[in-house]
Amino acid sequence: MKNHVLRPLFMSIAVVALILIARAAVVPDDFGVHGQREDGKNFTYGFYRAGAVNYWKNFTVKYKGREYCGECHDDKMQEYLSSKHSIIQCENCHGPALGHPDDPEKLTINRSRALCLRCHADLGYSNNPRANIKAINPDEHNPGDACADCHNPHDPNLEDM
Repeated sequence: MKNHVLRPLFMSIAVVALILIARAAVVPDDFGVHGQREDGKNFTYGFYRAGAVNYWKNFTVKYKGREYCGECHDDKMQEYLSSKHSIIQCENCHGPALGHPDDPEKLTINRSRALCLRCHADLGYSNNPRANIKAINPDEHNPGDACADCHNPHDPNLEDM
């Protein structure tokens, strides 16, 4: 064969060999599909690192979920569940409830404007699904003020704060 055919072939083989060597050096030995069901098929978890299983079993969960919050804060929960923010977990704004109510006794509330603007900044894309969320131009709408100074985050349509 001519060199113009052999050179690309050898280069392709060399690139594939380098990728396989790099993969062998980087990917841990315990990475793969582990375990078999009775029917001989692999578990549905797909590829994972077996050593990570014990890590995640011992991992302390920091977020408790809205049900945990509702056990003590029923009044705020009813207001919150009837608002447009009901799809957002309490701990997105109030922080993780790990150790609450004892440590910390009171959760730190993120009242920053940046938190609200993660969803409510006008992106200018009308064909984006996020366009259905009420948005503001942060340069024109009370620049520098925290949104929670005027809007009740549990019922954002109310401006009684």
